[in-house]
Amino acid sequence: MKKLIIFAFIGFLAQLIDGSLGMAYGVTSTSLLLAFSISPAIASATVHLSEVVTTMASGVSHIKFGNVDKKLVYQLIIPGSIGAFLGATFLSNMPGELVKPYISIFLLLLGVYVMIRFLFIYKSNEEKMKAKVTIKQSVPLGFIAGFFDATGGGGWGPIATPVLLAKKGMTARKVVGTVDTSEFAIAVSATLGFFISLGWEAVIWPWVIALMIGGVIAAPIAAWLVRIVPAHLMGVLVGGFIILTNSRTLLHTWIENTAIYPYLYGLIFIVWMLAIIFTIIKFKKKKMLV
Repeated sequence: MKKLIIFAFIGFLAQLIDGSLGMAYGVTSTSLLLAFSISPAIASATVHLSEVVTTMASGVSHIKFGNVDKKLVYQLIIPGSIGAFLGATFLSNMPGELVKPYISIFLLLLGVYVMIRFLFIYKSNEEKMKAKVTIKQSVPLGFIAGFFDATGGGGWGPIATPVLLAKKGMTARKVVGTVDTSEFAIAVSATLGFFISLGWEAVIWPWVIALMIGGVIAAPIAAWLVRIVPAHLMGVLVGGFIILTNSRTLLHTWIENTAIYPYLYGLIFIVWMLAIIFTIIKFKKKKMLV
């Protein structure tokens, strides 16, 4: 029972971050499930099955708040769904222990990218005149993001959101809402791929339901928070969290000297805290100049 409560909290936290930031439900949830020594394929299958419900709730919430570009959703879901299905099949056919550290490397790199993105590169929300993403741009973006989302248990948001934020003509609010809404189709496709490869019996349903409950509760709150919480700070928080969580997996896999673990964890935590402080100071200075 205690574990189910923890999983519900994981689902709530992950959806709160994802719905506010346009990324990190899969990365956050999968990172924590891997920390419970769950195999990568089952962890990713569990997360994607829970996402079928949480992304639906998130999409409905973002639509109600006017955060969605419906045309772009349609452009992303077909290539994204194909990539997610193929990625799920690829991951399911590989030995869990062999894949686990490499999935953690992928997730850790995503965490580093998320932190750097929101610490130094991300621009404040700006209203722009037009948003134009062509089919030639959306097809490879959707396919790659969908494939890595399934293989890593997260990647749709961390890949799709920053790329779309770099495009002119769309507010950050619209990007977050669009990515979250289109993720429903990606979750469905990845789940089908996992079921074909793993079977229904591989799913641990109480874990899935716990993640769903937490995510559904957080979805409307997150859609509302998009308007008021600085994305810079949310990005640094989630990036550092992902780095810290996946560092644990890599340390336990490749470094036998446990005596150095506290020092490495401490170093990561200090860097993370400094990044948070820097972001808060930077945001306050910008606010004072406005």
